[in-house]
Amino acid sequence: MTPATHWIVGPGALGRLIALRLAGRVPVRLVGRRPLPDRQTLVTPEGDARVQAVVMARIDALPADPPAVVHLTTKAHGAEAAHAALAARLPAGVPLVLWQNGFACQPRLTEHHHGPVLCATTTEGAHVQDDDRVTHAGHGDTYIGALDGSHADLATALAQTLTAAGLPAEAVADIRVRLWRKLAVNAAINPLVARFAIRNGQLRDRPFRPMVERLITEVAAILAAEGVTPPGDGGLEGWRQLVWQVVEATASNRASMLQDVMAGRLTEHEAILVPLLDAAARHRLTAPCLARHLHDLRLRAAALAEPPAAC
Repeated sequence: MTPATHWIVGPGALGRLIALRLAGRVPVRLVGRRPLPDRQTLVTPEGDARVQAVVMARIDALPADPPAVVHLTTKAHGAEAAHAALAARLPAGVPLVLWQNGFACQPRLTEHHHGPVLCATTTEGAHVQDDDRVTHAGHGDTYIGALDGSHADLATALAQTLTAAGLPAEAVADIRVRLWRKLAVNAAINPLVARFAIRNGQLRDRPFRPMVERLITEVAAILAAEGVTPPGDGGLEGWRQLVWQVVEATASNRASMLQDVMAGRLTEHEAILVPLLDAAARHRLTAPCLARHLHDLRLRAAALAEPPAAC
């Protein structure tokens, strides 16, 4: 990939992690709704603090020169609005990389964007400490590809760029399956850690472990009906292995949904849980645990949207 500017739209934990890892290797512009300090500190998984200058821009005041690629790192529920704000400023053909959890906005943006669209799924862990500081909490794996398997050369070039920057990435032809697998992990972990305000590793212990197992059972049945290939040993055991491997690898992490709850933000429950429950309905399966979590998170979202009571 030629060294032209990468726009990273959405300066949350993941967006800043990508920007700070890429900065110094390719030109980077971090785009958000408000200005952030242009000197950012990245705390590495090894505990080192690295200060990096990053060019900032507001989404309503973007430069005229087009980017080489746009990384959309907003939350899933904000992705389409962010893309709409960008679309008129992008010439046809600019690649778009979608980093959202779940499997909701990706098909729609793939259809609407006037250029190549790649989807990325990652297990890199990160959380924001302040406006000028983000922690890379744990190393993970990143997979990149188009939903229809096209744009293989672009995906390979981008994966090489990310890998060289310290974010190991692989171009794949089966990103749709990878997105479903990440969704399965998120559905088994995120609602529970958000509800009980615990770190991922605490799911290994009672009373949480049986709750995770029930969610895995529901998710495995739905994905089997959808024809999504299980990882590892296959079947229910394959999904169990995947979820518990992620729990082990991210034991000290606060999952993104918990970070959103702690910050008083909307969570990505619609993008993570609704695709599974829609699939369950198509195949006439019941998923009471998933449904209960969606109900509870929707109640929380409604409460956030309510105006404060008058004094």
